[in-house]
Amino acid sequence: MENSTDQKRETVVRIENLSKSFQDNTVLRNVNLSIQKGENAVIIGQSGIGKSVLIKCMVRLIAPDSGKIEIFGREIPNLDEEELNAVRKRIGFLFQGNALYDSMTVRENLEFPLVRNKLVSSKQELEAQVFEALDNVGLREAVDLLPSELSGGMQKRIGLARTLILRPEIILYDEPTTGLDPITSKEISNLIIKLQKKYHTTAIIITHDISCVRLTANIIHVLKDGVLYASGKYNELKSSEDPWIYNFFN
Repeated sequence: MENSTDQKRETVVRIENLSKSFQDNTVLRNVNLSIQKGENAVIIGQSGIGKSVLIKCMVRLIAPDSGKIEIFGREIPNLDEEELNAVRKRIGFLFQGNALYDSMTVRENLEFPLVRNKLVSSKQELEAQVFEALDNVGLREAVDLLPSELSGGMQKRIGLARTLILRPEIILYDEPTTGLDPITSKEISNLIIKLQKKYHTTAIIITHDISCVRLTANIIHVLKDGVLYASGKYNELKSSEDPWIYNFFN
């Protein structure tokens, strides 16, 4: 995927010498990474090598052992709770399990973040934002269903709608196509591209789905053994002379 944005290149995420270990298991080793405004940056690697740990460190769900994480010019490890929450409000997180509330209808799942963050002033505005979010993912008809009544792909779409309803500037996607059939996986990948273009979001996509990588990535960062092993566009990495990278993409 070629970069479809025409915005001035601005670094919105900067990571320097980030390291994280769990007891004797070092999962990240001095990782350095920059993400530009408006791009889809995909982070790939084998299972268990720290991809999800990396994005959880970005929003301080996990504390790094060392290194610098800067988002929107703010150093995340040094922020107090109020400052951290202000940054988090500008970031959307699509969890691998969708994180929908089982006891709430789709409508209630989408209304919840708007009401909690006091972002609407009337019932009419609340309903308009809910239906705009559903229209974005093509599921207006699911508004009064429970998550248990939805397929896996539909649940993923609703999770994405709920993430987008707060208008985040950055979206963190954790394995957005895991567990989906190839057709639904392609639909989700195309939806990520559509929403990037519509809302000019910056996305960091954690995946091991090479089809998703091919469709969504403006830039790809490869993690291997806890280090940033390579970066480049899809066609560059697919034709790499490095046997490990070549085998990963072919």
